[in-house]
Amino acid sequence: MKVVVTGTRGIPNVMGGVETHCEELCPRLAAMGADVTVVRRASYVSDGMTEWKGVKLKDIASPKKKAFEAVVHTFRAVNYAAREHADIVHINAIGPAILAPYAKMRGMKVVFTHHGPDYDREKWGRLAKFMLRFGERMGVKYADDVVVISDVIRNIVKDKYGRTGRVHLIYNGVPEPDICDYPEYFGELGVEPGKYILGMCRFVPEKRLHDLVEACKGMEGYKLVLAGDTDFEDDYSRKLKADARASGAVLTGFIKGRKLHSLLSHAACYVLPSSHEGLPIALLEAMSYGRKVLVSDIPANLEVGLPESSYFKCGDVAQLRSKLTALLEDTSPASYDMSKYNWDRIAAQFMQVYESQNVQ
Repeated sequence: MKVVVTGTRGIPNVMGGVETHCEELCPRLAAMGADVTVVRRASYVSDGMTEWKGVKLKDIASPKKKAFEAVVHTFRAVNYAAREHADIVHINAIGPAILAPYAKMRGMKVVFTHHGPDYDREKWGRLAKFMLRFGERMGVKYADDVVVISDVIRNIVKDKYGRTGRVHLIYNGVPEPDICDYPEYFGELGVEPGKYILGMCRFVPEKRLHDLVEACKGMEGYKLVLAGDTDFEDDYSRKLKADARASGAVLTGFIKGRKLHSLLSHAACYVLPSSHEGLPIALLEAMSYGRKVLVSDIPANLEVGLPESSYFKCGDVAQLRSKLTALLEDTSPASYDMSKYNWDRIAAQFMQVYESQNVQ
């Protein structure tokens, strides 16, 4: 079974939720016998690899402009899949899903993973939002199978488009935590274990990190550490970084591996103030490390089922600060049931979706 995966910037070590999803999922699918190729956007990778953990890697150029790159790259990826006689094109996210009918026209089965209603993101203008909604419609209408990562998204697919057949709820996953120490890195950052608040995500408006920066101003005993960056430097990201540095926050840039694991191992609390999510992998990662978490009360975050004390009203900086203070003063340990977010189980569910296509 030959599967070509598109709709992601690339793997491994590329920032983003869809990218983390594919980085965890695809090697497991390859280990289970699927012939998996991930088509990467050439501008995001420079490692020269053609294979990684059993997954074939194909780099294809696309314009690095947020309004065009996903659709252009997916078009080229579908053409590549057709030339390679792929059985299945697996499209991630609603923007790239605009090419679902084209992939069908080229004679391939289509699996579409809906990672969230991206048209709700604040960064998009009116035309982009229209195109994203159109992509969602094309993916839901033409894909042979639709995978949704949360009940919230499953209800969108059902209520907006009336589709219930061959729609599969498969959650995002989280790997086993790698609890570790990295005192040299902590010294470099100027933070103490257990004495910092962690924000970990891309620097885009819908993540609302500006609310977290504001809430942490003047907070005694704890530093704010922001782990992440932006794909496209703009007025928002520049202002966020300037305000964060002025308030005394620590900016790590995009990090992976031991640096990230050490920050997750020793954070006093992880905060996600976003106004839009599908099912946030970063939140699941923080939970897997046993960190206390505080997140906005948007539907995708509520679906995780945290205690009431772990939610605040989205955009309410005063409530964010109040709840964060209370959470930091609470000495009881955090504990979560992570069983449904097991990547091996999730990969087996995806494999069942592939096998249901009955490709030869």
